[in-house]
Amino acid sequence: MITLIKNGEMYAPNYMGRQSVLLVGEKIIKIGEVDEDKLRELELEITVFNAEGSLITPGFIDPHVHLIGGGGEGGFATRTPEIQLSEIIKSGITTVVGLLGTDGTTRHMTSLLAKARGLEEEGISSYIYTGNYHVPTPTITSSVKDDIILIDKVIGAGEIAISDFRSAQPSIHELARLCAEARIGGLLSNKSGVTHFHVGPGSEYLSALHQIVEDFEVPPSTIYATHITRSKELVDDAIKLSNKGAYVDITADRDTGKWIRYFKENGGNMDQLTISSDGNGSLPKFNEKGKLIGFGVASPQTLYKQVIAAVKEYGLTLEEVLPLVTRNTTNALRLQAKGLLKEKGDADLLIMDKRTLEIKHVFAKGRQMMNEKNIVVQGTFE
Repeated sequence: MITLIKNGEMYAPNYMGRQSVLLVGEKIIKIGEVDEDKLRELELEITVFNAEGSLITPGFIDPHVHLIGGGGEGGFATRTPEIQLSEIIKSGITTVVGLLGTDGTTRHMTSLLAKARGLEEEGISSYIYTGNYHVPTPTITSSVKDDIILIDKVIGAGEIAISDFRSAQPSIHELARLCAEARIGGLLSNKSGVTHFHVGPGSEYLSALHQIVEDFEVPPSTIYATHITRSKELVDDAIKLSNKGAYVDITADRDTGKWIRYFKENGGNMDQLTISSDGNGSLPKFNEKGKLIGFGVASPQTLYKQVIAAVKEYGLTLEEVLPLVTRNTTNALRLQAKGLLKEKGDADLLIMDKRTLEIKHVFAKGRQMMNEKNIVVQGTFE
């Protein structure tokens, strides 16, 4: 499978001007000048896209997706459904990281692993965290470390809940031990070994993570906190944590652009910031007494919509925002073939209309998944 994309303006995610990109199989083989006539002389099947008037960017990485659904805080009928491939593709996402949330009893790590493998077979790249909100946390092999070492899809632990009445209220030592176990698993398997933390609305904010970094031999780069925009105070604490070298993540919503600007203007380390969708997770609403008063379902499309809104409505540049869903996420999770347009990198990329920033084409591992805004690869049961 050979694809030539020519005459597009490239963000890799840094701006690189007008470039051509040659895809062969699942990889990017060349970026720059490509002799189309010589390619055709090979007498092989070649697809050529003229990307005039378009932007070429890396495919988005979504580091927080409930692949088999989430929720259930309002009873069994409030469990959210599994995600579908087309929802992911429409959002410009070519790599997902799946996880469990509150429920580690009726949703299982083996089911999450099977779903990730299924999405990989359908055409995108997929990984998972081992565990859920609670400590001790559910695993496949009975060990966080062993899951990371022995199971190819498992890249870290998560999502572990802190500052939330739904967490298991673990001690600092329990959290530090879990981070250390994930870190060792990552070292022995050449993976990130990151621990991904769900941060609730509690008044302790990120104090547990600050303490782990300061009092234990846990590298800050292996700590990855999400849902950091619940309040100004929490964002301020996340800014401090990012400057210690930890990664922090914004869950995309209608205020994402506002919070990116706030993070930047108040000294946050922009290289340590990412955005995720929380796709197919539940969005429960609790009153001050902890009673459930409503809920919704997060959509992966919110990620794309808020990236664009950050540019169009909040005055951020595409060059500032794109790394938050590409390069920074790659660095946080050590997915080195992802999140960048580079030779020998994975052929995951988007072609967007330069004027509207609408996604026109999506390629995942070199395969075209969207053509002229139409999904061309559906999930098996869609």
